[in-house]
Amino acid sequence: MKRDIRFYRDPSRTENDPKINRADENRDPITGARGAHPVGTGLGAVAGGAATGAAVGSVAGPIGTAAGIVAGAVVGGLAGKGIAEKVNPTLEREYWSENYSREPYYQAGRRFEDYEGAYRTGYEGYARYGDRTWDEVQTDLRRDYEKNRGTSELTWDEASPATRAAWERLGRQPRSNEPKRVTARED
Repeated sequence: MKRDIRFYRDPSRTENDPKINRADENRDPITGARGAHPVGTGLGAVAGGAATGAAVGSVAGPIGTAAGIVAGAVVGGLAGKGIAEKVNPTLEREYWSENYSREPYYQAGRRFEDYEGAYRTGYEGYARYGDRTWDEVQTDLRRDYEKNRGTSELTWDEASPATRAAWERLGRQPRSNEPKRVTARED
């Protein structure tokens, strides 16, 4: 089976282009489609299955619980995939690697790698917890940052503005310090 590779930004690239980083394509392990989000799908399946199974089980007994878990997992998995597919980690990483030094919290001399774990925590966190507010998820994001920080020496207090910027970029809440945009007038 031959699959076409399509690129988000530059359709002139070919499959043999040496600049392609296949590790960043997030391929679906079954279909091979780009941009797969198995974590979001899995989290949605677990949450949806547990909630539906418990609700049905309380009415229909043990057999109803089993049926509810299966049905809930399917529905929850689709919902989780829907939220996760709003986030393209490849594009988010690319955006932040090009723009991190323009942010108000940027500290002169820091490299992208110092902030990378914080951004990853923000955009992955949005995929995972996007139905909640920033204030509700800060504890979870702090824990996630400790896993994602890699070799960065940034503490959570130093990294959280970058995490929040990545979270808010995905549309959860408007940036309070968004820069004024200047547009050219047509006379």
